[in-house]
Amino acid sequence: MYKITFCLRRRPELSLAEFHDYWLNQHAPLVRAHQPALRMVRYVQVHGIQTILSTPMQRVRKAPEPYDGVAELWWRSLEDLEASAADPASREAGRILLEDEAKFIDLPNSPLWFGQEHVIVGAEHQN
Repeated sequence: MYKITFCLRRRPELSLAEFHDYWLNQHAPLVRAHQPALRMVRYVQVHGIQTILSTPMQRVRKAPEPYDGVAELWWRSLEDLEASAADPASREAGRILLEDEAKFIDLPNSPLWFGQEHVIVGAEHQN
């Protein structure tokens, strides 16, 4: 599987609760609606939480400030992912999603990267 991983930081004027609410209840339906044009096979939102382990583990690892969430988008093949860039419907879907993301994501401070997934532990080995 090939994926895009977005490490998200919220816009400064939003609380964490507002960010998570908008992302789940406004943005997620948009992603679902544009999924066929984008050719992606899976979309997952990972909402950041704080536990009693968060601060001690961050301190020990000298970790940077945590992200507010992580979005993961999967494609079955690199060809599907790359083909979406040449498809006008996919580019339009991307434009619509980016316009919406600017409403709640601090885009300049939210890195993304492309990767190939290698499942090491889990019921489904996709490699």
